[in-house]
Amino acid sequence: MDIEKNQTNPAEERHSIKVWLKILPYFRVYWKSIAALFAAMLTSAGIGVAYTLLSGYAVDHFVTPGVHQGIAAFALLYLGLVVLKASTELLLGWVALRMEVNVSRDLRRDLFAHLQALSFSYFNQTPVGVIVARVMSDTGRIGGFTWNMVDGFYCSLYVAGCVGVMLAINWKLALLVLSVSPVVALATLYFEKRILKINRKVRKINAELTRHYNEGISGAKTSKTMVIEDKNTAAFQEVSGSMRRNSVRAVFLDAVYVPIISFLTALSVAFVLTGGGNMALAGGITIGELTIFVSFALMIADPVQAFAYCVTRFVSTQANIERVTELLDMRPEIADSPEVEARYGTSVEPKRENWEPLKGSITFQDVTFRYPDGTENVLEHFTLEVPAGSAVAIVGETGAGKSTLVNLACRFFEPNQGQVLIDGRDYRERSLLWLHSNIGYVLQTPHLFSGTVKENIRYGRLDATDEEIMAAAKLVNAHEFIMRMEKGYDSDVGEGGGQLSTGEKQLVSFARAVLADPRIFVLDEATASIDTKTEALIQEAISTLLKDRTSFLIAHRLSTIRQADLILVVREGKIIERGTHQELMELGGYYAELYQNQFKQ
Repeated sequence: MDIEKNQTNPAEERHSIKVWLKILPYFRVYWKSIAALFAAMLTSAGIGVAYTLLSGYAVDHFVTPGVHQGIAAFALLYLGLVVLKASTELLLGWVALRMEVNVSRDLRRDLFAHLQALSFSYFNQTPVGVIVARVMSDTGRIGGFTWNMVDGFYCSLYVAGCVGVMLAINWKLALLVLSVSPVVALATLYFEKRILKINRKVRKINAELTRHYNEGISGAKTSKTMVIEDKNTAAFQEVSGSMRRNSVRAVFLDAVYVPIISFLTALSVAFVLTGGGNMALAGGITIGELTIFVSFALMIADPVQAFAYCVTRFVSTQANIERVTELLDMRPEIADSPEVEARYGTSVEPKRENWEPLKGSITFQDVTFRYPDGTENVLEHFTLEVPAGSAVAIVGETGAGKSTLVNLACRFFEPNQGQVLIDGRDYRERSLLWLHSNIGYVLQTPHLFSGTVKENIRYGRLDATDEEIMAAAKLVNAHEFIMRMEKGYDSDVGEGGGQLSTGEKQLVSFARAVLADPRIFVLDEATASIDTKTEALIQEAISTLLKDRTSFLIAHRLSTIRQADLILVVREGKIIERGTHQELMELGGYYAELYQNQFKQ
């Protein structure tokens, strides 16, 4: 895919105040800081204007007449203003820095919390690098906009003060200075759209670049074993080349826009020198007043140029805000209704006192389902009764759709038609957190968090004691290998559990699930990565663990599910056979064929 050919939404072609209003609450909460900033900027800009007025006063009252009386008091006043201006600028820097850090922190906090609430489908469809770019890079640029806001307001106040004073002294000469303003406005309008468009593209490519970094690092072992470093490098160079080209275009627009504003400002200085000089010679203004105008015309150049730069940053920051607010506005596909939240609470503030105990019976009642990105129904008018404490095994070839029932039972997805009942009630009538808190899920490739073995097991139940953690590890036969590690339960597992073997990570995840003591267990090919000896040990532990608990066993090794109460056979997304192991073997159908083939192997 050629990233540079990505089309921009026509509705987003221009700057939009609606986009900025979405991010306003993150700044509004610091209204006291904003008020302090505004007061400091007003004071600093006023003193900046006063400097020039004092210079003109000094020319007319001390330099031209050659008078020294009162110059000491004048000098003290000027020195006092210098100290006051330095103090206000110190306050500006301190408050602006705090706001930048606080706004970035608040955005990242809310984005992280929001990501926890999004459905599984979002993470299946969105690369990790794209998410990281939005959470880290885009929020940083939005927080950094505080400085642009300070610079922009200060420049506006200063220029407004200068213009007001010039109009009061001599409106004709002031109009000469302001004659370039319409051209400045036209140049700003011309460049605004182009700067915003190219910065949108740069932010999209930056997310793609972050994705390549993430995949290149996390998949380094796979890349080396498959010898595809050259392909990875070529793909990365294509994206980084696109990033370079578009970044150069963005910088070029800035580099053209700002000098144009500087040139126009210099023209105003020339106008003042010509017109003001003639007026001074004709006696229309004093030398001190001419000094004020020349000083203003020269000093306005920097604020106007800085303001022009702030405009480009203001426009480009909209692209960052669009990406962050797009994520914040994204609603989870699976969410509790307001009525359910009112009774059972949210994932952040649960009302556990209202949670009913879960027994574990699950009923699929006339369920029809297809995945959000699919076009065909995976289940049609499917009905199944799973009594509490039953073990249901789901078997089939790789890619046959074995996880569909589990995804529905765990409410990772919801049926398009029909109902899924937990203990006789539609599970949409109770909270997601209530259900998920009662589910233990062990994957074939478990994820461990950075930290110690003890910390990873404790994620099953955060208030668990060390003795309970050790008991859970012993139950799944993980205690022995843990104690062989250098620091035992305090040994670091590395990022993603990289310090452990796949089988060891699996055992830790089993211990974590055991500690949670759920009423429903899901084992998704959970013993596929464990050697035969360890599997024999863990099967005994699983038998004890699953006793009186409802369980779903997604299995590739059919020898591990012979004792299941019900076996569902899935093929091409459809359940084609159901029954016990003995019933399916006597049927002599697809299951019997799979079992015999594995037995021969």
